[in-house]
Amino acid sequence: MKRELIPVTLSVLTVSDTRGEAEDKSGKLLAARVADAGHRLHEKAICRDDVYAIRAIVSRWIADAEVQVVLTTGGTGVTGRDGTPEAIAPLLDKVIDGFGEMFRMISFDEIGTSSLQSRALAGVANGTYVFVLPGSSGACATAWDRLISAQLDYRTRPCNLVELMPRLLEGRDG
Repeated sequence: MKRELIPVTLSVLTVSDTRGEAEDKSGKLLAARVADAGHRLHEKAICRDDVYAIRAIVSRWIADAEVQVVLTTGGTGVTGRDGTPEAIAPLLDKVIDGFGEMFRMISFDEIGTSSLQSRALAGVANGTYVFVLPGSSGACATAWDRLISAQLDYRTRPCNLVELMPRLLEGRDG
């Protein structure tokens, strides 16, 4: 039986102390990729690189039954105020270690040893999948195009994350 796309609802958060909506290439890229894939954008926001500000927004989305996936971009570096992984990690019920490992492996082919500086991570919190991505639009495109989009597509075999979202599958035959 051929599977059809099951649209997923996502929210996108850009973490930056310097970017506003006009300069937010990565957040705009992710929002466009979400729409192009046939999914729904619930909300897009920008917040300063502050652990508690990040946690407040992501916690609200995790608690919202309409949101199945949260994408964050920015704040994953190793200098200054970069604190997105520290903000998100305590919220996660489970970490998806393979995401960060695969992202760095794929990035190595694109940017070489600079990929070791990536603190990209993913996990699940309250049944919501959370992906923490670097702030560069290139890194966001790599993460979406090479990893996330296939896992958010119910048609991807042998398995995908949508199959683990029971609310979306109610009344469907697989």
